[in-house]
Amino acid sequence: MIELTPRQQIFIQDDVRTRLHHLAAHLEQIQSLWTGVSSQELMLTLVKESRYFIEWTVPDMVKADDIDRAAELVDLGRLLTRWLFNWENIWSDTEQKQSASLETSYWLRRVLEISGTEPESMSA
Repeated sequence: MIELTPRQQIFIQDDVRTRLHHLAAHLEQIQSLWTGVSSQELMLTLVKESRYFIEWTVPDMVKADDIDRAAELVDLGRLLTRWLFNWENIWSDTEQKQSASLETSYWLRRVLEISGTEPESMSA
């Protein structure tokens, strides 16, 4: 069996809804950083952590027979991975950053829907 990291142990103690809120909070930060002057290192950290949040949440969604929505989160994880593999190209191209910003906005809304939270409540 794979040993859990301390961060993972703490994260998985929360219920799935709370974990999705953590993911949404990261996506909200990423969204704001795409559109402004931002730290590339902070962005990379948030994207990587978001992938972990997905990895640590999806198995419990599958156990709860929430397969379709878990698969959607896997798709989000794939998107984040593509960003990491193409980071330099995205970071240096205004058009690609704009596209990534739009994708982030979509996924933020979708994660909030999956968690059962309306988008407005995250920024309140």
